[in-house]
Amino acid sequence: MPIGALVEDVLHSVENGVSWITLNRPEAMNAVTWDQRERIIALLGDASADPDVRAVVLTATGRGFCAGADLRGAPSSGEGSEMGVPPAGGRGRVPGDVARTIRLGAQRLIGAVLDCEKPVIAAVNGTAAGIGAHLAFACDLVLAAEPAKFIEVFVRRGLVPDGGGAYLLPRLIGPQRAKELMFFGDAVTAHDARELGLVNRVVPAEELEKTAREWAERLAQGPTRALALTKQLVNASLDTDRAGAFAAEAAAQEINMTTRDANEGVASFVERRTPRYEGR
Repeated sequence: MPIGALVEDVLHSVENGVSWITLNRPEAMNAVTWDQRERIIALLGDASADPDVRAVVLTATGRGFCAGADLRGAPSSGEGSEMGVPPAGGRGRVPGDVARTIRLGAQRLIGAVLDCEKPVIAAVNGTAAGIGAHLAFACDLVLAAEPAKFIEVFVRRGLVPDGGGAYLLPRLIGPQRAKELMFFGDAVTAHDARELGLVNRVVPAEELEKTAREWAERLAQGPTRALALTKQLVNASLDTDRAGAFAAEAAAQEINMTTRDANEGVASFVERRTPRYEGR
């Protein structure tokens, strides 16, 4: 696909320290293609490495946030889409193809969000289904417009959830509620998602961008490395025991105390003034 088409399908800008990543295929409800996935992964990696980027917003144009994987979006090189399209070339599917496709596709996308060293906000403007729902749930904070819906659509297609869904949902809302969403595949409204604990805040559609901007720019003024280490600690907390969690916490504190922002935070407290964080 030409570079111009990639830029068009995923809009990107950096404003006031915030990287805005916008899915831009409204005619397809932003069902994510192979090229879009790779572009998002690359932009999240760039955000981690760029000290001038201090927060990320992931959003979309049109009525849909992301309607899942685009089954027609596999490249000609032979890799299938996130849902396991057989490889090109006529050889047919062999054992290992689907697992490899999921590992290198949907799981890489979700992992890129979880591993991004900057806070990532999902500004969910509309329907988030399948991998689109998991893309939102992987973000650190989730804002939803009132018309937004979240759908664990896999069961409707006779499929097992992919893109880390069975990892993310139990950690967010517990196993029973996760099973209810995944077993039935019912649409969950934005307000119900908030009650469940999947969404931080629901706002009118016309206020979504404004609220996302306010939250992201507030984060961008914060101690960026401390936020990154906090994100790592929280994300790992349910996968380790107390000894491991305490050791990770102590190590994170040791690392963070080498940053300029930590020194500024202490100095501002002693001097009774507002801290001025640089993200370094």
